Amino acid sequence: MLWALGTPALELVFRASVIYVAFFVALRLFGKREIGQFTLFDLALVLLAANALQPAMTGPDSSLTGGLILVVTLFVIDRGVAIVRVRVPVVRRLLDFQPTVVGRDGSWILRELVRQGLDLVDVEEALREHGLETVKQMKLATLEADGSISIVAADDGESSTTSRRRRRYRRRSI
Repeated sequence: MLWALGTPALELVFRASVIYVAFFVALRLFGKREIGQFTLFDLALVLLAANALQPAMTGPDSSLTGGLILVVTLFVIDRGVAIVRVRVPVVRRLLDFQPTVVGRDGSWILRELVRQGLDLVDVEEALREHGLETVKQMKLATLEADGSISIVAADDGESSTTSRRRRRYRRRSI
């Protein structure tokens, strides 16, 4: 029974594909703040979601062959998405987040902070990580596509090459 499939191979491929798409859409809807850096709560969520989704992918199958089919299917889909994302600009725009300006000329854009799930603790920490003491010293703050916050100092003439990303910042989970 170790190698005997309890579910047809094509059904396993279909199940894995549907779960991959659903999980990807859920992560995409959560926004770039959710993928920037996992907190302990986010890690627990992903592990629990994976555990909850496993039966939906395998159905009644618990064979080694079924597990291998699922793993190969998920890796093939992931690689395919990566290739299409690079080659098709429309797909890239659909899948990738765009950078968002969250601060400009010494003040925060509160509407964007709220929309992106950031609080003042997050952005003030980003200021300090970039060597600034107050928001007045900031020329531009951008929430990047990967969830990091880039800060350009107001008096920095080489802003594009000297901004540092030391850490990815996240909305704090309760």
